[in-house]
Amino acid sequence: MPGSNVCPHDFVQFARLSSHGGQMRPPRWARISSNRQSPPASSYQSMIFQRSLQRELAYTAGAVFMVLLTIMLTTMMIRIVGFAASGQVDPRDVVVLIGLTVIGYLAVMLIVTLFVSILFVLTRWYRDSEMVVWLASGVSQTALIRPVAVFSTPIIILIIFFAFIGWPWSNQQSKLIKARFQQRDEVSLLAPGQFRESPTSHRVFFIEKMSPDQGHVQNVFVTSTEGGKVNVVVSKNGHTETHANGDRFVVLENGRRYDGIPGQPNFRIMEFERYGVKIQSQQFVNTPSTTGMYTNELLADPSRTNLAEIAWRAGLPLIALNLMLLAIPLSYQNPRRSRTINLVMAVLIYLTYSNLLNVVQSWIEQGRVSFVVGLLGLHILVSVLVAFIFWMRIRNRPLFRLSSLTRSKGA
Repeated sequence: MPGSNVCPHDFVQFARLSSHGGQMRPPRWARISSNRQSPPASSYQSMIFQRSLQRELAYTAGAVFMVLLTIMLTTMMIRIVGFAASGQVDPRDVVVLIGLTVIGYLAVMLIVTLFVSILFVLTRWYRDSEMVVWLASGVSQTALIRPVAVFSTPIIILIIFFAFIGWPWSNQQSKLIKARFQQRDEVSLLAPGQFRESPTSHRVFFIEKMSPDQGHVQNVFVTSTEGGKVNVVVSKNGHTETHANGDRFVVLENGRRYDGIPGQPNFRIMEFERYGVKIQSQQFVNTPSTTGMYTNELLADPSRTNLAEIAWRAGLPLIALNLMLLAIPLSYQNPRRSRTINLVMAVLIYLTYSNLLNVVQSWIEQGRVSFVVGLLGLHILVSVLVAFIFWMRIRNRPLFRLSSLTRSKGA
């Protein structure tokens, strides 16, 4: 045989004796071929099953994440644009603040993406009887844990990253941007053709024209309230000046000042060639908040508030792990029953779980439970519940006996 070590003489002798019923020990090439065994079919079946499941999970997770991201962007855009319209944030920082907000909530979005994608794929497999074929071929429900865990591992790592790093960083940067906006002086508030109120809410400006460097203005109107008196200043021209001590002034030229209310005895009209208005800026105290502190900073000051924040951050990956396992038995669906019951249960379970995490955070902050109990207690209870649901599904026992409930209502 070409390409092998088979002796032609051995091949002829083996064939001759076999045809006459003779007994002869098979040659070496025949023994080698007989010892070669193909891999069992179950390994190929398991490989096909895992790849098929992981591929569908990846496609579904991408679609679910894009939907959640669109909803988040729309919601944050409406909210932050409202803040900009009310003067709480700079309109030029709207896009940056939206991006920072999305980064802060990416951990929560990934948890929902993981839970919903696993539930959607497995529920569809049950509905299309594809899971029945796999179960009949020897794949158990516990065999789903491995491919689901392989798919979920990088997502859970991202959840840990955004919970412990992305969340405090985004909150810190958002607060710095808002602080920078609050520290602006009154000149920075001015815009041609618009009435603007000062940060102290006691002075209103209006200018018709302004130079690009905000150094010169034309047709200025300023009204202020000082000591219960209303003062109005109008001027054709003006410019800004900075004194040696750092104080800034808007110097108005060739204008008038009206003091008091017209018709009253103390009402006065004064004309001036130069009139200085001091520019005031609001001092913003940047006090650190727990949501903007990194985990090492929280551990350096283990107060109740800081420990509660640590418990909340650590709870996010634990929620993802429990919901990943819960989605496997929860995805079972009888094709003859409603197709929306699993989705409704998933929404209720996630909302209940996340709200309970917020409650535990509040209890730790109030000192009603210890840090260790608050950190692990809730998640251990959910893990026990997941194990019980797995046990019910493995033994083919329904979670809810709808038929018995129907009979009891009919009686």
